[in-house]
Amino acid sequence: MLLSRLEKNYKKLKPWFDKSKTEAFRLYDKDIPEFPFLIDIYKDYVVVYDKTEFIDEGKNKDVIVIDAVKSLLKLSDEKIVLKKRQRQTGLNQYQKMDSKNERFSVLENGYPVFVNLWDYLDTGLFLDHRPMRYFFLKNAKQKRLLNLFCYTGVVSLMAALGGAQTVSVDMSGKYLAWAEDNFKLNQLSVDFHRFIEQDALKFLEQASEWPDYKQSFDMIFLDPPTFSNSKEMFTDFEVERDQQKIILSAMKFLKPNGTLYFSTNKRKFKLDEMIEQEFLVKNTSEKTIPIDCHDQKIHHSFEIRFKKNLS
Repeated sequence: MLLSRLEKNYKKLKPWFDKSKTEAFRLYDKDIPEFPFLIDIYKDYVVVYDKTEFIDEGKNKDVIVIDAVKSLLKLSDEKIVLKKRQRQTGLNQYQKMDSKNERFSVLENGYPVFVNLWDYLDTGLFLDHRPMRYFFLKNAKQKRLLNLFCYTGVVSLMAALGGAQTVSVDMSGKYLAWAEDNFKLNQLSVDFHRFIEQDALKFLEQASEWPDYKQSFDMIFLDPPTFSNSKEMFTDFEVERDQQKIILSAMKFLKPNGTLYFSTNKRKFKLDEMIEQEFLVKNTSEKTIPIDCHDQKIHHSFEIRFKKNLS
């Protein structure tokens, strides 16, 4: 049953991603209730996320899933990475799990980006944001992009490859260095782009009046964590509770005719009515969830614009 589903998915998806020159995609997204796993392909490797901690607890289905993957893709054990994707709080998803410090590049839209499959729960590449990254690749020419909570900077990279000037903000020096490496991997000069190591919440409070930043960005990508009380952050944060504050702050950086692209992974997120009343808002979730993600609540995305030009 599981192997048959994997074969069906692979036959459907592999030609599509080969055509788009993309080597990282989701092969299986909890398709069968009895097997609540995620299976992601990264070129010659596979990451298997076991999500059974609250379903069939005590029944180890990892062996069945791994055997099915090996049978389909003819992979050896060292090419398969198994992770327990347990419920996370704060920034725990960024906490180190291993110390291999081993990265390799995969193609997305024909461009290489670095991933690390071993050291963290996440790999450096959020697969569900691929359509949004493609949008920036194709629509950012001669634009200025501000990328907040930028992680490894792949949104910024795609915008830069599309001809944008970018500013990337994240409180992690490690991830900012990773972002710069992604730029260098694609022969992009980092001198034309800025990488700011700062809590994005603090940046939003402090930088909105800077002459080079106030009302100066054509595009802003805002993808905050769902929740954090990390000591590195300026304050504790919950995305639904604090959405007014961060969206209003981010809009101060936007040109009168610019667009804020807001995204959140909180499954039950509801946009504040005040935001909908104050701005032109378009829910874009349906078009930004990729073909290989069956979970229609993997993220919620919105385009937010001013109703009229600022004076």
